[in-house]
Amino acid sequence: MGFRQTDRTTRSVKQRPFKPSRIPALLGVACLALLAAGCTTTVDTRGNMVDPDILAQIKPGQSSRAEVQQALGSPSATSTFDRESWYYIGKRTETVAFFDPETVEQRIVVVHFDPNGTVDEVKKLTEDDAQKIQVVDRETPTAGRKLGLLQQLFGNLGRFNAPTQNRGPVISAPGR
Repeated sequence: MGFRQTDRTTRSVKQRPFKPSRIPALLGVACLALLAAGCTTTVDTRGNMVDPDILAQIKPGQSSRAEVQQALGSPSATSTFDRESWYYIGKRTETVAFFDPETVEQRIVVVHFDPNGTVDEVKKLTEDDAQKIQVVDRETPTAGRKLGLLQQLFGNLGRFNAPTQNRGPVISAPGR
């Protein structure tokens, strides 16, 4: 009953030599992958995009303010003068790379309440209900000089006041 000893021989593994000509191709593929990842679309949702199924649960003449707030959440805005209207405003945009965002979907829901706090009307506003506003491109003039970046950074160099000998009265403690 003896142990048989075997010879362990190591096999040499053939390795393919690394070809330096593959480096530019690999770098090119990596750069293309990074560029493609930078051009993906980013979707942003802002505000309260009210779900139509949940909105259908709000019944005029039956639902109270508390029920509306429980179903839809806090309003994005309330009416300025009478506080009897709640506005739920939501917007979904898509942005590709560094371009300006494009509005894909916008929902505006107005819930009007009667003086007792019961829903009087639920209205969905569309783009046809919007009022076009003319934006004014003027700038408000400001007093002063226009300074460049370097002037702002280094403008105070050398503008220190010389130290004065007399800095005001010296108050001494009694007995000194």
